[in-house]
Amino acid sequence: MTVKLPDSSAQDCRVLSSILARVGDKWSVLIVYLLGDGPKRFNEIKRNVGGISQRMLTLTLRGLERDGLVTRTVYPTIPPRVDYELTELGATLWSAVEPLASWAQSHVTEIITSRETFDEKSER
Repeated sequence: MTVKLPDSSAQDCRVLSSILARVGDKWSVLIVYLLGDGPKRFNEIKRNVGGISQRMLTLTLRGLERDGLVTRTVYPTIPPRVDYELTELGATLWSAVEPLASWAQSHVTEIITSRETFDEKSER
């Protein structure tokens, strides 16, 4: 498969950089991974993405929606129900994120052990 990279003009590099910043952001990666198994409500996402503030979740979802990766559907109920779901484009990003998340889950014990060993050596 041949990948067409943007030419080296400053404009193309800035555009590519802004896209990579969005899809490489830790919150975006976690949210895209979470939405991979179907639509979620705001509070469900917040509960499952530990450590994210309500404001940061709102900003991240808004950015993902702006970039065409997530759709936001408001249902006319009382109180209003809002679901977030990956778009077709978002699903292609999920297919890139999922192997990375699987790798992290498979190696979490090794990485934690390595961190502890490193930290012990650093304290001496």
